[in-house]
Amino acid sequence: MNKEYLNVILVDEDEGNLILFKNVFKDLKITVKVQSFHNGEDAMKYLNNAEALIPEMLLMNYNIPQKSILECLEEIKMDFRLSRMITGIYSDALSEEEVENVFVKGSNIYMRKPDNYKDLKRVLSEVVTLNWQYHTSGLNKDNFILKV
Repeated sequence: MNKEYLNVILVDEDEGNLILFKNVFKDLKITVKVQSFHNGEDAMKYLNNAEALIPEMLLMNYNIPQKSILECLEEIKMDFRLSRMITGIYSDALSEEEVENVFVKGSNIYMRKPDNYKDLKRVLSEVVTLNWQYHTSGLNKDNFILKV
């Protein structure tokens, strides 16, 4: 794959989180183009549109309104068009059972959201870099599971 940037969809109802993540993405060495949605229903409506640009990565806050993370993951898993997309879930804190459940439902990444910019930048840099390597090397995304 010869790409100059990584397409990412970010789903979070908190405008502050969206701005924070977008600022971190701007600071990374890999160019990231971000499209954001405030709820799971709007994100899935976009992804289910036949003309949608399917991103390389979808990052969703665990607590999004209108359509739960688990419902979104089930829908994504059933759609062949979305099969190459890396799916990441982030949250301030989840139980081990909740983390296991998002992996079982099809998420590739669980990220505990750091409470400061420096740590968020480090973690997102790691996630984006690994994702970039998977897409540019043609590795099998079904093997890709990351907990940070």
